[in-house]
Amino acid sequence: MLSRRVFLASLALSALPVLSRVARGQTYPTRPVRLIVGFTPGSAPDIVARLMGQWLSGRLGQQFLVENRPGAGGNIGTEVVVRAPADGYTLLLVGAPNAISATLYDKLSFNFLRDIAPVAGIERTRLVLVVHPSFPATTVPEFIAYAKANPRKITMASPGNGSSPHVSGELFKMMAGIDMIHVPYRGGGQVMADLIAGQVQVSFIGLTVAIEHIRSGKVRPLAVTTETRSDVLPDIPTVGDFVPGYEASAFWGIGAPRNTPAEIIDRLNKEINAGLSDPKLRARLVEGGGTLLAGLPADFGRFIGDETEKWAKVIKFARIRPD
Repeated sequence: MLSRRVFLASLALSALPVLSRVARGQTYPTRPVRLIVGFTPGSAPDIVARLMGQWLSGRLGQQFLVENRPGAGGNIGTEVVVRAPADGYTLLLVGAPNAISATLYDKLSFNFLRDIAPVAGIERTRLVLVVHPSFPATTVPEFIAYAKANPRKITMASPGNGSSPHVSGELFKMMAGIDMIHVPYRGGGQVMADLIAGQVQVSFIGLTVAIEHIRSGKVRPLAVTTETRSDVLPDIPTVGDFVPGYEASAFWGIGAPRNTPAEIIDRLNKEINAGLSDPKLRARLVEGGGTLLAGLPADFGRFIGDETEKWAKVIKFARIRPD
């Protein structure tokens, strides 16, 4: 009887750490959570963060407060989270800029893939290849033929060196075997203004930025950059229809400092995925033509790793440097 009691007591003691971890995951959060966004208020990533922050606030009973820390392609905000305690109370809006910056910047004070733990994906956003209406090509094959006949005579605008539109255009140049002159701007609005005015000829730009100008006929869409067509522009083909294997998109999700307890990451992942299943939140997230990026933390981690490797090849091939 004594040995049986000793055995049961030791069994109970061994279960305490597990019960403690479960309880911590169930009670989290007990105070407001900061969601760091490395871009300005009102930008596309800021809107995504605020939508998800509102959802999480309602689900978890604590405020998820968006804190904007813009600069250096999102790296300033990323460093804030890297240096924060790994307790689940400082999170990062993760995106394509992080995957690009890993190679674009030589001297970052952190290693993104090592120092930020993936929590959950939110969405992938399409880009669209658009040209000025006077451009002498109405299809991607015609565009490629014209570019090959006129090397370095086409001006390709983007919101800045190393931006998703820039590297998407460089990937197209690399795979199609063409050359264009890159013209960097400081935002998508400036790109569209000069494209409409005919100051530049082509851009790979976010669909949300271009859609109204496409509908008004101010710019001409040739193709979307994702593997599948957009429900917003169902008649527009994909670049991959003509350049096999081509795919490019921006993406957003949530990350946390490395060593954040697994039970907290799992709790956040569960609630974020619940949000992606909610009809109202889904509608808000995909209204610009995006697609949802649900899955487990490991799924999101693999996706980020693949994107980082992909853009590293493009950045090195095109010799892209930060502004």
